[in-house]
Formats: sequence, C-alpha cells, structure tokens
Amino acid sequence: MRPTVLVTGASGFVGRALVEHLVSLNASEVIAMTRVIPDNPVVGVRYLPVGDLALQTQWSSTLAGVDTVVHAAARVHILNDRSAQSIEEFERVNVIPTLELARHAAAMGVRRFIFLSSIGVNGVQTHSSMAFSEADTPNPHNAYALSKLQAERGLHQISAQTGLDVVIIRPPLVYGPGVRANFSALMHAVKSGWPLPLGAVHNQRSLVALDNLVDFIVTCIDHPLAANETFLVSDGDDVSSAELVRGLARASGVSSRLLPVPTWALWVCAIALGKREFIQRLCGSLQVDIHKANTLLGWVPPISLEEGLRRAVAGIVKP
Repeated sequence: MRPTVLVTGASGFVGRALVEHLVSLNASEVIAMTRVIPDNPVVGVRYLPVGDLALQTQWSSTLAGVDTVVHAAARVHILNDRSAQSIEEFERVNVIPTLELARHAAAMGVRRFIFLSSIGVNGVQTHSSMAFSEADTPNPHNAYALSKLQAERGLHQISAQTGLDVVIIRPPLVYGPGVRANFSALMHAVKSGWPLPLGAVHNQRSLVALDNLVDFIVTCIDHPLAANETFLVSDGDDVSSAELVRGLARASGVSSRLLPVPTWALWVCAIALGKREFIQRLCGSLQVDIHKANTLLGWVPPISLEEGLRRAVAGIVKP
C-alpha cells in the first residue's frame, strides 16, 4: 500500500507544483487541501476544499491514514504592511492553524510534518559574503517572518511532546513558471527591453527554482536523516541583481539594458517613495549556505540557475 501525503496550500505556487510532481512519481497517494477545488485540478489527486484554514475543525477525518503532511499554506508577506492588525492576521493564519494541524497530525499517527518556512526567519540581509546557515540566531524583521518563527518554535515543542517528526525548510525567493509579484514584473520589464537602473548593483542573492524546491521537499518526505532538522535551500549559485537581469535577458532571447545608476541614488529615491523594503531586496545581499542539505541528505539541486530562469521565462504569465 502506497503512503499518503497531504499537501496544504495545494493550489498555490509551490503547493500545486509539489502535487503535480508527487503524482508524476506515482509513489504515494496525494491529498490536496485547498480553499476551493481549482478549475483545473490535477488528475489523480483527492481534493479537500476547507475554506479558511484557520477555521478548519475536522482535522481527525482529514488526517486519517495520512503518513506525511507538507504544510505549504500561508498568508504571504505584504511589503510595507506593518500594522498591528497585520501582525495579528499573520498569527491567525500562519501560526495557530499550523500548530493545530500538527497536534492533530501527531494524535492521528502521522509520521512526518514538513513545514515550509522562510529565510526571513534568519534575517533580511547578509554581510561580507557571510551566508545564512541553520545555526544562526533567528532575526526576523517583519510580521510574516516572525509568524514563521513562532510556528517553527511551536512545532518543535509539539515534536518533543509527541514524537512527531518535524522538518523545517527555509527557502529564499522562489521563482519558476507562473511566478507572480515582483519577479514576474522584473521578467516582463526585461523581456520588454526596458532600461533598468541596476548596472552598478553588485550584491549577492540566493534564489531557489521552483523545481529545485519541490525536489528538496520530496527528498525530505522519505529521508530518515531529515527528521527533526531545519534546512536552508537554494540553487547553490548566487547572483547580483545585474547578473539576474542578464540571465533573464538570455533566457528571453533579448539584450539586457542596464544603466549604471549608483546604488546610493537608488536608495535615496526608494526611501523618498516609501519603498525601503523593496530596494533592500533589490540592492541588498542575502545568501544562504546549503552545505547541510548537501552533506546530511546528499541533496544537490537538480537544475541550474540558468535552467531555472529559462523555465520561469517559458512559463511567464501576465502581471
């Protein structure tokens, strides 16, 4: 009998890709937990529409027979939203339901609980080529990252009390076919030939292709050494914002148009426009060390950054 994997947030960017990949492997039964059944469901998947995850109460029937839970559902970060209500909402959606689900999973005999967290738990930037690692003291800088850290800590407590295997995965920016928000806007700008003022930006940022993240999640489902561990994951190939633009241009078959605007000038303009967090992501460095994933699990990203960008451009959607 094949094991059963339950994926929350299964209609989202990462969740749907994971569900599709699990079905293609044909090694497990897949249950997809979503707000509503999508218009284009994945064939061979059992869907569980639950509406608002924070209001779900029928966990016992949902988790019957499940071996592994991959919890990808979350309220994502909204730039420049620092209101108290935002903090409360992040806790309501990202912390309370996560811990409730984990408690019921343990009670129902689920073997492993994989939680998709965020590199934001480590911090907002790195300095002097010192990449983040799993051993770093957490330093969240916004309500979203704080909610992820609170959920992580609660999961560790549940694991200690119940014996439930908990795996924490902290990815940086995830890109791939169907990506939206700022990365989608950047791809459209590059493809349209717009001149971008990033020629003088020499930062270093880690990214993770959607296919690489999905492959790592699948590795963590079965690998015995993943139990009760935290992992950082990336493509293993860091780039500056200027190099990223050049890579997207090559993938799009166009010439990159980069203007060498001084970084300080970009910061001044961004701060004046109230876009401090946006410019931090564009000009600051954020590198992650995936040595632990490489050595402990023997995991190597299956596709390169170049191939990841090619796939992202091929699956570009309208902003």
